[in-house]
Amino acid sequence: MHLIQTKKIHVLIAIIAAFALLLSACGNNAANNNSGANASSPAPSAAPSASSDAGTAGDAETVTYHADNGDVQVPKNPQRIVDLTAFYTGFFLAIGVKPVGVLQNAMDNPYFEGKLDGVQTLSDDATPEHVLALKPDLIIAYTGTEGLDKLAEIAPVVAVEYGKRPYRDQLLEFGKLTNKEAEAKAWVAQWDQKINDLKPKVQAAVGDKTVSILNPYAKGLYAFGTFYGRGGEIIYGEFGLKAPAEFQKEVIDSGTGWATISMEKLPQFAGDIVFTCPWSGDTSDPKVVYDSAIWKSLPAVKAGNVFQLNPKADTYNDPVSLESQLDFIANSLLSVK
Repeated sequence: MHLIQTKKIHVLIAIIAAFALLLSACGNNAANNNSGANASSPAPSAAPSASSDAGTAGDAETVTYHADNGDVQVPKNPQRIVDLTAFYTGFFLAIGVKPVGVLQNAMDNPYFEGKLDGVQTLSDDATPEHVLALKPDLIIAYTGTEGLDKLAEIAPVVAVEYGKRPYRDQLLEFGKLTNKEAEAKAWVAQWDQKINDLKPKVQAAVGDKTVSILNPYAKGLYAFGTFYGRGGEIIYGEFGLKAPAEFQKEVIDSGTGWATISMEKLPQFAGDIVFTCPWSGDTSDPKVVYDSAIWKSLPAVKAGNVFQLNPKADTYNDPVSLESQLDFIANSLLSVK
């Protein structure tokens, strides 16, 4: 997992780790009476895909899925998925798969409004009994999550390395995992059509102007590139827009996808167009940046080419969130002065 997958991800992993500790006592008791499922290997493998080798688990047909935590026997048609990632929940929703349980962070994503009705929330104080009551037949978690072996005593666990694959590839993989490959391919096709329709219009409106994604935080600003949500996948990836030279070098060409910068370096990283929002990972006041003389002197600010992202939703880069971001970003870029 990258050094910074936003502070939200670190919080999510801490939540899952705490959950695993709670689960340990229950799992040990169960082991005395039942051998349970074999724990998945923590070693990552090649890009996951579902094989055609079918097995049986009770009366349910299973297939071998080559996940980031090793080969896992999973239901061929999983019906009760518990998603412990939040950032991948929208991938399942996009292909018509509604998990039975998700983290509160996913519930708080306004782009998922109405799409998680009836889904159980697994919050910070989730208990083993709470999860067990959901009777999952498949659990989705991050690689590196402590206690994956304990989770595997409840149901097969497919671990995903955050950011390892472009979102199209990840969606197609989840399509294989859930036997929804046709739905995944259909989403990609309609998405590509939208991009193909909008891209020439956006590029004509933006011209040679540069674009930056900047988030104030307690010690300065974060600059984000193509891989960490906030519209980067669309702005730089799909529309192919340019970033300022220093931004391009440090954030995009470096392969890190992000950088921390001081206020003094802000003019070098700020493009003619800026997408921004307060940092949701701390309680610092973004006005320290937004009310500063340096910020107010930026050409993008003076021209009115600053667009506010939604800190509760735009950090996500799943298909459902991307669809909503596309509308806002395209309309913003088409309005530049």
